[in-house]
Amino acid sequence: MTMKQKKRFIAGAVCPQCSAQDSLMLFLENNVEKVECVDCGYTKSNTDNKVKQASKQANDVIGIFKPE
Repeated sequence: MTMKQKKRFIAGAVCPQCSAQDSLMLFLENNVEKVECVDCGYTKSNTDNKVKQASKQANDVIGIFKPE
């Protein structure tokens, strides 16, 4: 069973790639907010602050050495 995604257009928004106005739509995919341009296909994801914090902490570790 496939659930239909609710997509909303962002009034007055301009696409950063093709500069088209009123062509950006906002929707949720796997609890991640996404924006997509219907004219050129440009996409951008906005992750949750918890995910951003976790990824920043993960970048601090270069590698783990396990002597055997």
